[in-house]
Amino acid sequence: MNRSLRVRALLALAVLALSLYVAVTVPIRLGLDLRGGTQIVLESRSTPTADADSAATDRTLEVLRGRIDALGVAEPTLVRSGDHRIIVELPGVQDPKKAADVLGRTAQLTFHPVLGAADEAGDTSRPLPKRPRERVLPDESGTSLRLGPVSLTGEDVKEAAARFDQQGGAGWHVTVGFEGTGRAGWAGLTGEAACHAPGDPARRVAIVLDDKVISSPQVEPSLTCGTGIRDGATRITGSFSPEEARELSLLINGGALPVPVETVEQRTVGPTLGAQAITASAWAAAIGTALTSLFIIVVYRLMGGLAVLALACYGLLSYAALAALGATLTLPGLAGFVLAIGMAVDANVLVFERAREEYAVRRRPSIRSALAAGFRNAFSAIADSNITTLIAAALLFFLASGPVRGFGVTLGIGVLASMFSALVISRGLAEFAASRPGVRRRPRLTGIATIGAVRERLTRRNPLLMRRPRRRLVTSAAVLALAGSGIVVRGVDLGVEFTGGRLIEYTTSAPVDPGRVRTALADAGFPRAVVQSSGDTTLTVRTDPLTGAEEAEVTGALRDLDGRADKVRDELIGPSLGKELRQGALIALAVALGAQFVYLAARFRWMLGSAAVVALLHDVVILLGVFAWLGKPVDGVFLAALLTVIGYSVNDSVVLFDRVRELTRRGPGSPFAGTVNQAILQTLPRTVNTGMGAAFVLTALAVLGGSSLTDFALALLIGLAVGTYSSVFTAAPVAIRLHQRFRPTQVRSRPGKPSREGGAVTK
Repeated sequence: MNRSLRVRALLALAVLALSLYVAVTVPIRLGLDLRGGTQIVLESRSTPTADADSAATDRTLEVLRGRIDALGVAEPTLVRSGDHRIIVELPGVQDPKKAADVLGRTAQLTFHPVLGAADEAGDTSRPLPKRPRERVLPDESGTSLRLGPVSLTGEDVKEAAARFDQQGGAGWHVTVGFEGTGRAGWAGLTGEAACHAPGDPARRVAIVLDDKVISSPQVEPSLTCGTGIRDGATRITGSFSPEEARELSLLINGGALPVPVETVEQRTVGPTLGAQAITASAWAAAIGTALTSLFIIVVYRLMGGLAVLALACYGLLSYAALAALGATLTLPGLAGFVLAIGMAVDANVLVFERAREEYAVRRRPSIRSALAAGFRNAFSAIADSNITTLIAAALLFFLASGPVRGFGVTLGIGVLASMFSALVISRGLAEFAASRPGVRRRPRLTGIATIGAVRERLTRRNPLLMRRPRRRLVTSAAVLALAGSGIVVRGVDLGVEFTGGRLIEYTTSAPVDPGRVRTALADAGFPRAVVQSSGDTTLTVRTDPLTGAEEAEVTGALRDLDGRADKVRDELIGPSLGKELRQGALIALAVALGAQFVYLAARFRWMLGSAAVVALLHDVVILLGVFAWLGKPVDGVFLAALLTVIGYSVNDSVVLFDRVRELTRRGPGSPFAGTVNQAILQTLPRTVNTGMGAAFVLTALAVLGGSSLTDFALALLIGLAVGTYSSVFTAAPVAIRLHQRFRPTQVRSRPGKPSREGGAVTK
């Protein structure tokens, strides 16, 4: 065993041992749709200066969303119910009372000059009369202070952070940085306080949070009158515990609520998907994974078996990483996990197909040398496809929120784990097996000693797929127009998360399985109803807007299951995927596409990057159009599937264009259309095998996963088929046409005299 193999083996064993320890000792948190969680109902209250109208409630909802994201709760759901109520669902929250306290805080942060002590005249029973706009509040020690008008507010704060100062003796405190006019305002406020003598109460600055003085520090004696603190920073001290310091920084960063809110209800709710749906999904995932593993083993034999073992290690790595980071796994997160599994399979398939080329076509002397060349030659395609996906995952995490952000977290973790499992674990296992004497004597046992059935047929027939790229584009445009017309003719059926709807709560005489209720409502004509359990005998049903007759049908369907079911609450609800969340997701997607284009243009050429983005948009429109024609809802589940399809599409195009780049370097004078055709033929076995492996899992989810996951799996299957098609018949022809358009000096053969140079013809 050589040194590099030993190093990879030791690294893999160390990472797997650590992952196994984390997986055993740290439980993963499931989201509200998988396990249940905490539901808090908040109600906004009007004040003399602000009305709790619909606009104020919307602003309150967005401030609360920022606080929840800072709390570390992955994929929360926030829904406006009527003009005054907000329903907050927090998956995996261990201390719901603390969450309710943080959410309910108004967090009005203000900075005041201190005019003096309220009893500075020496008679505590007769304090000095207050001046106009003057307030009297007790400080941290209980001494009453006379405070001047507000000089700065939380709007002037750039950021706040909890810090620990062991050397200075301040302990846990909160640093506050000002921005814009806040820097000058802070300098003026502290400069005014510095005009008073040390020890004078008026040399202090009061920091007030929700009408409570949380800190009133003295201005340092070194500051002179009118100078002030000009670096735009200060710190709030007060013997804080770590939790109190973090909570205070969270409240400051999250901003103030425009109106106060009151917790009117708090409860533990059951999973949206229901126990039966989760069990069915688990069985579907297990069967689909088993079929995928069997397929890989049949195609690649010994190397396929080792790849399956590496995929099992990938699952352990991903699970341990999610658990260690405290991530909350929900349905959109599972979508990212599915995409990462596909990429992990794809990396192994890429390597094995390259190894087949090296051994069976280029006649490498041994299986081991063919594998080494396969890993070396496939690395650029693996790296490019994973980096583009990581770019999208990072931007979705930093720019989006809610389920879109959760998708980015899970996808990023999965991509990193898949790269490690493919390039370290799978490679170590493959090289170790290839070096065994029994394997060296029987190379066909490895599964890479032959070129494979797909490549053999392609080699024999040598189809000219890019003979007429314009026809391919016309066909793609026709498919695009047919699917896109569904958006115009039938329209996009936005789900409850986008449009809002109605929430009805029932109490039952005995426990009722939410899955049975969901089935009954689907039979009654309400297939999109979201059913949750809350306790043993309480159910909530969330649907589209209902008429009175439709509401009676919903209630009747439930009473068919439990004749004593009573309606205890009936409210209109706003969209959980609110306007700001939708805009954030769209901005994140647009920036992610732009970043991917820049990366692909830098790694390849701008023409190839443009072709990949065109193919991606083609896939998105077709998926939306097919769902419009089928009358399927476009909801949070579809959004997760759409993000997954985008990842698949970019991955396919990157693999193809990586081979185009390689062939162009080998033969810089070859016709570009012929080079693209040759690249398609060489990468088609990888495309077929990767697609088949993913299709097994998705088909099992579609058939066995239950109604909750049928649309999700259907969207992924459609996206998989369209993405595979578009990389060959959309991205490739677009790249050829752009090359012809912007490379006029390209030597072309005469029309009607096609050449088979490079395995394709030129126009």
